[in-house]
Formats: sequence, C-alpha cells, structure tokens
Amino acid sequence: MARRHRKIRKLRGSRTCGWGITGQHRAGGMRGGHGKAGIHKHRLIPFAPKFAGRTGFKPPSSLRKEPKTINVGELDELTRNLIANKKLTQEKGRTTVNLVELGYSKLLGGGKVTQPLIVKVPSFSESAAKKIKEAGGEITKPA
Repeated sequence: MARRHRKIRKLRGSRTCGWGITGQHRAGGMRGGHGKAGIHKHRLIPFAPKFAGRTGFKPPSSLRKEPKTINVGELDELTRNLIANKKLTQEKGRTTVNLVELGYSKLLGGGKVTQPLIVKVPSFSESAAKKIKEAGGEITKPA
C-alpha cells in the first residue's frame, strides 16, 4: 500500500490518532496492566492464590518500642555537664550515673571514656562494658 493511502496520514494532528481518549494505544491497555497489576481487582487468578488477599500479621509500627540509646562518648560529655550543673556527685573520684533516670535504656560503645564511671543501665554492648572497665569504672544492671 502506498504511504499516501495509509490511514495514519489522515489522522496526523488529531492527538490520539483514532485510539480513543483513555489509553491512546500505550502501555498495557488491552491486557489490564503490566505484570501483576490488577491482581486483586480484575485479574484474579484461581491457580495462584498466594497473590490474592493478605496473609500473616504485622504489628503496627506505633506499638514497636525502639530502645533509647547513648554512646559512651556522649555519656562522658553528659556526665561532665551534669557534674558542672551539680546534678551528679562524685564519690572517691568516681561518678555514679543511673541511665534509667536519665531516660536511656541501652549503652553503646561509640566514643572514648576519659573518667571512671559507675553506670547503671538495663542493657549494654560488650564494647561499652570494655571501655568503661578500661577507664577504671564499672557497669551494672539496676535491680
């Protein structure tokens, strides 16, 4: 067929070239979408039930409690500030810090400890315990 007789020659400039207002002859129009599109709506597959519906239980993230953590380096700076503000006291050159009272539940090992500390915390990492002991302090779990 000669090019001048083709239908597209007459349809040039008509925006959709005869393919209608919605799909315009693009994408997955006649297939109902690409891949697994519409699997819960218009393409339910009886032999593939794992794609249909929901399974299992996932608790809401609002109920999940993230432990409030602090690094030993931050703890070192915090104790200096608290001693300066007279909120902590030193006994025999060692400072006793109860992290539960300060709102923390876990001690991590990032940073350096420059002073001996007696730390009371529910959970701690091995590296944190090692750094506290090397600085001349001790770490315990509150009763």
